[in-house]
This record gives sequence, structure tokens and C-alpha cells, in this order.
Amino acid sequence: MAKKSKIVCNDRRRAVVARYAEQRAELKEIIRSPASTPDQRLDAQRAIARQPRDASPVRLRNRDAVDGRPRGHLRKFGLSRVRMRELAHQGRLPGVRKASW
Repeated sequence: MAKKSKIVCNDRRRAVVARYAEQRAELKEIIRSPASTPDQRLDAQRAIARQPRDASPVRLRNRDAVDGRPRGHLRKFGLSRVRMRELAHQGRLPGVRKASW
């Protein structure tokens, strides 16, 4: 079980990323576009730099949906490897069965 403060902090970051996503995408497009002038690019870079650090999606951490464990995250299930194994053994994950050959 992860610390509650870390889980809450990550949720808060998710909200900030969502709030700035559209604005950030527009600025990135200006920077990326070959049609924009150097002054426009510089202004867009400065605008991105003025945004909060947590507006960047890179700062998000994939966490287990059940207990918030940060390591061993399986994206397909949204669970950590430990929780995935427990739930699979209990038969709570539809379509998942233990391999045997």
C-alpha cells in the first residue's frame, strides 16, 4: 500500500495536466510547426516555461488502481504485478487464467 499523500499528489497532478493539456498542445504545435516564425516559437517556449511544472504529463506516475503501488505497473490492467497475480489466482480478472504447458 502506497502512502496516501503520494496517491493524492499524483491525482492532483493528473488534474493539473488535464487543465493545461489543450493550451499546452497548441503551444507545442506552434513550436513544432515549420511555418511559425522564430519570434512565435520563442514566445510559445516562454509560455510553456511559465506553466506549472506539474502541467507536464511526464511528471505523472502510473500507479496501481487498487492500492497505489508505483512499481511493477501493468498498463493493460491498471494494476501492479502483485495485485494482478492475486486477483488472477482468485478468478476475479475475466479472461485471465494461469498458464500451464
